[in-house]
This record gives sequence, structure tokens and C-alpha cells, in this order.
Amino acid sequence: MDAIFELPQIKAVAKALWKEGKAQKVWIFHADMGTGKTSFIHALCEVLEVKDTVSSPSYSLINEYESHIAGTIYHMDWYRLKDEEEAIQAGIEDALLSGNLCLVEWPEKAAGLLPGKRFEVFMEILDEKMRRVYTERLEE
Repeated sequence: MDAIFELPQIKAVAKALWKEGKAQKVWIFHADMGTGKTSFIHALCEVLEVKDTVSSPSYSLINEYESHIAGTIYHMDWYRLKDEEEAIQAGIEDALLSGNLCLVEWPEKAAGLLPGKRFEVFMEILDEKMRRVYTERLEE
């Protein structure tokens, strides 16, 4: 998938992305600060009919949501991680191996914990209203 969209279209793009990547259990989001990773994940959770409050797990590292479409969803923000050991202590490895949908922001902070099979989402800022999202599926 490769899409350029205005921010009001984010939910429609999230819906298209779900159709493409729903077979993958680990989704990782690559984007600069302020691109809208959390906003995109929020839109994806709306598509998945999550009833829980979706917010950034910047301090908790992992938020857990329930969806009757996708089951348990782990939303992770690794921005504040010091290293992979801290990630393991926080239970991130357990979440990644759980078989549940994992949505990971800032994956480079503990890249060694990521499974070879994953759905990579790349986001770019084109201007203050426009974003580009494209994907890559890794099947290692």
C-alpha cells in the first residue's frame, strides 16, 4: 500500500491498511516525531471497533485494548526505552510473542526483540495537512 492522504481521511486509510495487513500480528510504525503515529493507531482502533480509550502509552510502554474484530490489541510506544533489557522487564517480549495484535511505535529502540515476520508501516509528513503511508511485509 502506498497512499497520500489529508488528515481527515485517516480513518479510511487505516481501514485500507487493516485489509492489507490483518494477517500480521506485529505491526511496527516508522515515522518522525509529530507525524501522527498515535493518531493513525487511534484511527485503526476505531476501525477495529475498540471501545476502550485509545491513548499514547508513552509512559506505561504498553496499553491493552479489546476488539471484537481483532481480539486483544497491545499498543506499545518504545520511545522512552533505554535498552532491550528494560523492554523485557516491562513485558514487551511476552506481548510480542502472545499471538495478539501488537502495534509498535518507535521500534528501533528495541529492534532485537522484533520478530522476523511483521508488517512495517512507514509514515511521512508531506506538509501540515498531508501525510504519506506505505507498507512492507517481512516474512523472515
